[in-house]
Formats: sequence, structure tokens, C-alpha cells
Amino acid sequence: MGLTRRTLLLGLGVLPWYVRGQGSGARVVIVGGGFAGATAARYLRLADPTLDVRLIEPHLAVHTCPFSNHVLGGLRDLASLRQDFTGLTRLGVQHVRARAVAVDRTARHVRLDEGSRIGYDRLMLAPGIDFRWGAIDGYGPEMAERVPHAWQAGPQTALLWRQLQAMDDGGTVLIGVPDNPYRCPPGPYERASLIAHYLTRHKPRSKVLILDAKDSFSKQALFQQAWAQRYSGRVEWIGRSDDGRVMGIARNGRELHTEFGGRHRGAVINLIPPQQAGAIAVHAGLTDDSGWVPLEATTFRTRADPYLYVAGDAGIAAPMPKSAYCANAQAKVAVAAMLADLAGQPAPEPHWHNVCYSLLAPERAVSVAAGYRVEAGRLVEVPGTAVLSPLDAPDRLRIDEAERAQAWYRAIRADAWGAA
Repeated sequence: MGLTRRTLLLGLGVLPWYVRGQGSGARVVIVGGGFAGATAARYLRLADPTLDVRLIEPHLAVHTCPFSNHVLGGLRDLASLRQDFTGLTRLGVQHVRARAVAVDRTARHVRLDEGSRIGYDRLMLAPGIDFRWGAIDGYGPEMAERVPHAWQAGPQTALLWRQLQAMDDGGTVLIGVPDNPYRCPPGPYERASLIAHYLTRHKPRSKVLILDAKDSFSKQALFQQAWAQRYSGRVEWIGRSDDGRVMGIARNGRELHTEFGGRHRGAVINLIPPQQAGAIAVHAGLTDDSGWVPLEATTFRTRADPYLYVAGDAGIAAPMPKSAYCANAQAKVAVAAMLADLAGQPAPEPHWHNVCYSLLAPERAVSVAAGYRVEAGRLVEVPGTAVLSPLDAPDRLRIDEAERAQAWYRAIRADAWGAA
């Protein structure tokens, strides 16, 4: 399971020869500059430098959600997560600093917030997630400025970190976790682990209480073993059947209300709400009742529109998780399919792999991995490819996995944005 920049670039960065360098000169517009959007922009230009590739992203730089939990554990600063688009623009990608607000699928153009329009031959939406505001009573954008979700890295991460630092010793940190599907299934539990690490060092009378809308979660046995061994009962988890599902928040932002009448006060509250596809995918009429975008499994083209692709968290790609690794891999499959379509060729047979690392403590990590393919038009996990870190592992293995996580993070940033 060792992963280096070389293996990631070679293993995930290959496009079939017949979709390279076709000289189509087509315009491809990409909305969203995260892992999926940046990867798509970069690989389109690498495969065919004649393409007019425009990346619509309002920010000069983004902060990666992977490793943002490390900020909350005091292990790195927020600036270390910052990623700009210099590597893409040097490759010839045009960075359009505006917000895409609407898609006219008939005229094939994207409308920007300042009123202009950009036409396209093919469009990829990589908007990530948005939140189902109103799913939790009392929790909306204004309350999130006081009670952070920190599920989109950047200012929200900084806000939660400041609150943790300012909390008096003896306070309880509440983490409200939604039901599936949501971005990064093991993310809340890594967050609880690293916050517990910070509390152990700086506020030893404090604890973390997780209120969960589920009765089980990714890597559960590994996390719970680590909590028992490392944090002396400082992390408590309450599942849905024990009244862990958060239904509302008090107006003062200090108390969470659960499904069967429970009330939990917190000195710091991190409330992660239910999620759906980014707003532009919803407004474009691409989502179904689930709030996510149905896709053709072999191409990641939307079922609603043959000229429009979606990669990353916004799409329905189960059993693949909504992870950065998957977003990167999905974007490459969509790019290969898009280039083949522009060249009048059939889409190549796709395959995907995912590795998800989670820190339990500084320099200690666990992982889960699996491969995926298409069978009878559906995405499936390839039998025999699922690998989970073992329980009761020697400390050296946990250290090795943490080193692999660092190598993965460096490699995928370079692969997506062309960063050094």
C-alpha cells in the first residue's frame, strides 16, 4: 500500500494514446478549482494543448480539505493548505476569477455573477458540496459564522481553531455528524482524534462528544481502539439509536438538540450539516431527489446532458466515497471520455482506485483502500481489493502509514494543480 508521487502520477495519470493530441481546438469550461476541477483542467491541456480550457473559480487560491483536521490538532498552520493556480495557468489554462451562477444547457453557455457568459463545447462541473440548510432546525449560513461546520476548508477552519484555542479547560467540544452520504466519511472521526490530541496537551480536563446520525462509521473499530488507548476516555461517541442524531441548535448557539429530546451543551460546537451537490449543479437541473447528480458510470457524463460532465463530490458514484483521491481519479476518467468523444472515439474502459488515510495522533495513521470498475453499467467495488489497516498493529506500521499519508498529500497536490 506504499504510495509515492511517482506511483500516483503513473498509476492514475495515464490517458489512452488515441485520446491524446487530437488537435480539436474545442473549448472546455470547468467550474470549480478543487481537486476534481484542477485535475481535469491540467490533464485536458496535457493531453491536447490546442484545447481552449477555462477554469471558472472565483478565488485566487483554495485551501484543501484534506489535512485541514491537522490544523485543528495544532499540527500545521492553515497557510500550508493553500493552493493557487499558477501551475495551471503556466500550462495554458485560463483562470476566470468569477462565480458561475447558471448554465444554459440549450445555448451551451455558463453565466457568471458579473453578467457575462462563456460558451462551451463541453462543460465539466466540479462544484463540490453545498449544505442542506434547514435540515437542522436553526442552522443556516448566519449561524455557521458562529458555530462552524469547517467542512469547506479556509475561514471556517480558522474559526473553529480559534474557538478551540479560546475554550476554557474543562469544556466539551461537540461534533455533530450527518447521515451518509457526505464528504469524506472518516473525516469527522479523524477530526475528533486530532482535537482530542490537542486537548490532551493543552486542556486535559476537556473532552470531545460526537453526536452521530448513524449507528456505524468508516474505520470505526480502528478509531475506537485508538481513542481508548491514546485519549483516556476523552472521546465519546453516541450513535443514532442512542439518540445521537442532531435535529436542531439553540438560538444562542450553545446547545444541540437530538432526535428523541436530548440536549447537549458545548463550549465549542462543530456542526456538520447534511450535504448535497454544489448549488450550480442543482440550479442546472442535474440533481435527482437525493440532491446529487446521476452519472453514466463509464464516462462521468451526466444522464441529463451529453455535453456535461461532473466529477468529485457532487456526483453519485457509490460505492466510491466522496474523497479527494476519488475526485482526482474521476476527473481523469471524465477527461479521457471527453477527449474520446471530441475525437469521435468510444470512451476507454475506466477503472478507479481509492486510498483514504486518517490520522489518529501525530505521525500515526490508518487507511482504507479499494478498487472500482463498471459492471452492467454500474460502479462496483472490485472483489479482493478492499484493504483496511489491521487492529492491534505495531506502532511502526502506524508511523509508516502517516508517512504515506504525507507522501500522498504532496503527490496529489502536484498532480492536480501542477504544484512543485
